[in-house]
Amino acid sequence: MWHATDREFITPEQLAQRLGSLGVSPTDTVVIYGDPVQFGTYAFWVLTMAGHKNLRLLDGGRKRWFAEGRPLSQKSPDASPLAYTPGTADFTSRVGRDDLRAKLGQPGRQLLDVRAPEEYRGERVSPPSGDLRFDFDHGAERTGRIPGATHPYFRVMVNEDDTFQSSEKLGVILDQAGAAADGSTELVTYCRLSHRATLAWFAIKYLLGRENVLVYDGSWTEWGSIVGFPMEKD
Repeated sequence: MWHATDREFITPEQLAQRLGSLGVSPTDTVVIYGDPVQFGTYAFWVLTMAGHKNLRLLDGGRKRWFAEGRPLSQKSPDASPLAYTPGTADFTSRVGRDDLRAKLGQPGRQLLDVRAPEEYRGERVSPPSGDLRFDFDHGAERTGRIPGATHPYFRVMVNEDDTFQSSEKLGVILDQAGAAADGSTELVTYCRLSHRATLAWFAIKYLLGRENVLVYDGSWTEWGSIVGFPMEKD
């Protein structure tokens, strides 16, 4: 879904070619899952912007599927390539660094940093792996957070089996993060690479019904590596 060299999204035409090669038509219902779950929400977000209308997310992803003993396969299904006509691209759920910086601190917009507590506090760039053999702290030049961002940790939005929390619980999480309950505030989610940010975006938009939620997909990898961009830490 990314360009090979510049980390920008591939064009809708390139994505259409890829989907068509997999036997997907524009009218097909596409069910997406991930392991971890945020990889699925990222793909869901990208396909939404590319204009594919019939999308579903498997709640709990591969983790829950595996835990329930459901059938697994190591073989990819045979696909008959199709001509996929790109839908109407819609990037209104995406925000870039310049827009974010220009409106930093202005009323009507709330930044939600959904990274691990250690990342939010400015102790690390990447989340702890839990295994010292592979605990590489990398992904940006600086540690910290975007000024004014509150911290609804993405893991509290899902249960242990990676299914989403109830809408009532999600509402409490947002309330504790300082997001206006009436939906008047524009919410911007970010993390390090944007996968976790899309999990929060999905929960807020589709489970809470909030329309004015955006993803800053440059996230801390971009913001934390630009000379002169403001940041703060504990």
